[in-house]
Amino acid sequence: MSEAVQRSAGMNKNKGIVLYLHVHQPWRIREYSIFDVAWKHNYFSGGQNPDQDNQKIFQKVAEKSYLPMNALLEKLLKKYPDFKISLSFSGMFLEQAERFNPEVLESFKRLVKTGQVEILSSPYHHSLAFFYSRKEFERQVELHRWKIREIFGAETRVLANTELAYSDDLAKWAEQDGFKGVLAEGWDPILNWRSPNYVYRPRGTKKIGLLLKNYRLSDDLAFRFSDRKWNEWPLTADKFNTWVEDSVRYAPLLNLFMDYETFGEHQWAESGIFGFFEKFVDKWLSADGNTFYTVSEALDANAPAGEISMPSPVTWADAERDLTAWNGNSLQKEALRYVYELEDEVLNSKDEGLISDWRKLQTSDHFYYMGTKNFTDGDVHAYFSPYDSPYDAFLYYMNTIRDMKSRLRK
Repeated sequence: MSEAVQRSAGMNKNKGIVLYLHVHQPWRIREYSIFDVAWKHNYFSGGQNPDQDNQKIFQKVAEKSYLPMNALLEKLLKKYPDFKISLSFSGMFLEQAERFNPEVLESFKRLVKTGQVEILSSPYHHSLAFFYSRKEFERQVELHRWKIREIFGAETRVLANTELAYSDDLAKWAEQDGFKGVLAEGWDPILNWRSPNYVYRPRGTKKIGLLLKNYRLSDDLAFRFSDRKWNEWPLTADKFNTWVEDSVRYAPLLNLFMDYETFGEHQWAESGIFGFFEKFVDKWLSADGNTFYTVSEALDANAPAGEISMPSPVTWADAERDLTAWNGNSLQKEALRYVYELEDEVLNSKDEGLISDWRKLQTSDHFYYMGTKNFTDGDVHAYFSPYDSPYDAFLYYMNTIRDMKSRLRK
């Protein structure tokens, strides 16, 4: 589709922002030593290091991010009927919310009850199973559907895979499974001259729509907002609104995709992120023709502007935007190989506790902590890791694998 055609396609439409927030907390592995193997099976609790204490971490993030941001979102949803958001929850987050802070879950329920919030589907255990075990991926998507129905009474219609990991094969699978849309990174080498601010059709599909993250504007909030070395700091609502208006001048929509924890945890309250966000929503919705879409509304309102093909996996992490954030070194490859090699034996055991632990060990964060990349990407990996080094992350993980094998032999 030529630029001129794209411009004419967007000129007469409302301008809509798709705000997608991903909510996730992993079950971090404690300092699980070789002396615990075949004796203690509490991989995710009972440690002495507060950086690996899942309950303490959840409560901290609840106070800094989940509760204040949900209060702000509830205020904005009540104030503006045109304010819409889309959320995805990992099953790991939902389990921890139920156990550690039910009020967090209740605050999310209140948001969903407004009718202005859409929940997306994803693998329950925040895994990369699609690329390692298609059957396990399908089981986890179905488990997630059931959990969303149980807690929110909602049906999911759009898929957001773990870490926004996407390929043509994922889109084909999603279409066959009945999804109307799927999310992906709007990565320049894939788009070339095209803009991420349109709906596209994944290659090899007939009905499903593809929404692409505008990574520049999304990352201005997610990563750069409080960086005093950034040449655009401080970012004001007026300045950001101008950038958004410029971005959609000839396009119908803008996809802002990011972690929910951007608000209050990655960007602290002291940075002004909450006030900024409220002022930006006020500013955007004060202009005629401006609105917010849920992901399904964006797909319904905009016909595909063309076809996009991503034959190899593309994600929203690291400079390469591929899977190497999780499988780029020998530590990560070995850990992934071992955990998925256990699949048949673990499932055939019919041991619910064993199966649950095995699935928790598939969570992508474990492999991310093993990353050994240099420079900026390495700094990001280290920032999120609860361990002193990638090698410690690998050591504790492999000890849990050894214990899993001992449990299977009993």
